[in-house]
Amino acid sequence: MTATDNVHLHEINKFGSMAELWWDTQGEFKTLHDINPLRLEFIERHAEISGKRYVDVGCGGGILTEGLARHGADALGIDLSDELIDIADLHSLESGVTAHYQKISVETLAEQQPGSFDHVTCMEMLEHVPDPNSIIAACATLVKPGGMVFFSTLNRQPKAYLMAIVAAEHILRMLPKGTHDYKTFIKPSELSSSARAAGLDLQAMIGIEYNPFDKRFRLGKDVGVNYIAAFKRPE
Repeated sequence: MTATDNVHLHEINKFGSMAELWWDTQGEFKTLHDINPLRLEFIERHAEISGKRYVDVGCGGGILTEGLARHGADALGIDLSDELIDIADLHSLESGVTAHYQKISVETLAEQQPGSFDHVTCMEMLEHVPDPNSIIAACATLVKPGGMVFFSTLNRQPKAYLMAIVAAEHILRMLPKGTHDYKTFIKPSELSSSARAAGLDLQAMIGIEYNPFDKRFRLGKDVGVNYIAAFKRPE
């Protein structure tokens, strides 16, 4: 990792230190496991998965990357945490699901392999880096013309603060404390503007909603907390 990498070192250390917990479906990262089927459902609405080459940017321990691979994708997960890449590789071996992983920044990969991927995913990462616009631009560079880029992040409005930080981290303890920093949340209009500047066209946006009564997540119209968006690189 170099001084020029678009990364907060404390974020890398924070999540890397919890790498061994990543695949505990009832543990610290239960929420990621719970919403992963919804991510895959949304992706399948807008892009083929089977037989397509995907790069999962900021893959963490590989939950989405492995999900894509299970659906037949040639999936590469990239991250800057040694610990998370190691855990992702290990779980791939244990599960028998063929997913590939590499410790590399998305900007460097975009320089090396522009236009090489059918589709790109970048989930719950933009709010954890110093320059999200750089990530968005690199994702746009990586995808082939006509391909899709999927982002998910948190909306910077009071409802998201209450639900994603106060409730999820402190009251319900659905996430480790300190997972999120409200000032880094990104409004849908900001994401759309940045993606447009990178040459991507918005195709769809949907919320990921949580029902505290049945303790389940669903895709819905409310983008006030967590949302996922699909963008297309024009032909």
